[in-house]
Amino acid sequence: MDKDRKRKTIYDLAVLAEASPSAVSSVLNGTWEKRRISKKLATKVLRIAEEQGYHLNAQASLLRRDRSNIVGMIVPKYDNRYFGEIAEQFEAKARARGMFPVITCTQRDPDLEFEAAKELVAYQVECLISTGATDPDRIAAFCRAAGVQALNLDLPGQDAPSVISDNYTGARDLTRLILDRCQSDLGWHGALRFVGGRLSDHNTAARLRGFLDAHAALGLTVPEAFIKATGYSASAAWSSLQDFSPSGPAGIFVNSTISLEGVVRWHSELGSEARHVRYGCFDWDPFGKFLPGNVGMVEQDVSAMLEELFTRIGTPQAAGAPTLIPCKLRAF
Repeated sequence: MDKDRKRKTIYDLAVLAEASPSAVSSVLNGTWEKRRISKKLATKVLRIAEEQGYHLNAQASLLRRDRSNIVGMIVPKYDNRYFGEIAEQFEAKARARGMFPVITCTQRDPDLEFEAAKELVAYQVECLISTGATDPDRIAAFCRAAGVQALNLDLPGQDAPSVISDNYTGARDLTRLILDRCQSDLGWHGALRFVGGRLSDHNTAARLRGFLDAHAALGLTVPEAFIKATGYSASAAWSSLQDFSPSGPAGIFVNSTISLEGVVRWHSELGSEARHVRYGCFDWDPFGKFLPGNVGMVEQDVSAMLEELFTRIGTPQAAGAPTLIPCKLRAF
């Protein structure tokens, strides 16, 4: 770029377009139709603006408009198929509705989540969506004070409407599948191990309830030592299984694809004993069906969750109970 090249102004564009500065301004801020400016002139102004490398000052433009049409989202991770799909579909669905999506990753850090929320509100988002946030109520309270709509996705809160997966039913059905396959493949009827997640996390707690109820329905009791909810990381999942060397049939419920990486590592280190292990994972990755020992996965319905969420944007609502979206059980 030529450092000596002077940045073009609206007045420069007006001269080139042979129009008034006010007409050029109306075209650039999208109000030209209300002023009955011709489409021909609008097209000419936009073409010249592009040729001249002119960029509208978004912040200044927002001050002159009643609505920003910006919708913000915070997500905890990008390196995860589930959250990556949420981000990608959210952008597409927002743009299809004439909204401008802004997404930021907060690494499951509550302070970073709150700082990101404040920045998004400063950019005049009309709605802020907290996805998998560790403290969504803190964000919702801030948004309410700022006059911004807040919604929760994936993890629920008490102070804003929430749309989440039906974790309980999905986990119950996956547990039944693993138990059935242990019986049919290995001739074994026993309790599974639960690996991954945090018990303080709503989704983990709901999945654990489904896991335990599926066992209870078959007259099985799960020893407390079998619950390995040591966090969301591959290394934590691997470490939690280091004291487990099965000498016969065994089954594992894996609480996320992040934890699955650690379980697969442990499984690969078993040698010949690996053939006696069956497991399933709550979360979906198409590569999962090719993993030895994996009998099925739970796919969260991202599209349905987001469709439900978008019906709420712009419509003030009380928090109420979370809206549960059914999951899809993928058996292999």
